[in-house]
Amino acid sequence: MAFFESEIVQEEAKRLFTDYQELMQLGSDYGKFDREGKKMFIDTMEALMERYKVFMKRFELSEDFQAKMTVEQLKTQLGQFGITPDQMFDQMNMTLTRMKVQLEQSSE
Repeated sequence: MAFFESEIVQEEAKRLFTDYQELMQLGSDYGKFDREGKKMFIDTMEALMERYKVFMKRFELSEDFQAKMTVEQLKTQLGQFGITPDQMFDQMNMTLTRMKVQLEQSSE
């Protein structure tokens, strides 16, 4: 069975995409959230990034040609911005860490 024909892969891709879109819509009001809402948003974003990381690792470990091509396309697209997938995740984590620090500083 091809990688993308797997129901598990299709379902997780769909959930990741939907969850990400919903979180981005919600995040547009981040500045209006109270402290607890901001904390929940950051925690949810961290969990989503972890899920995405695991999902991408499945692609990397797969022997499926389409999965390997998807990884290469992502690397090429990110390479146009001068970053690798690992650097992308590191930058996302740094951003979330900064958001946490700001949140802690604002409560002091």
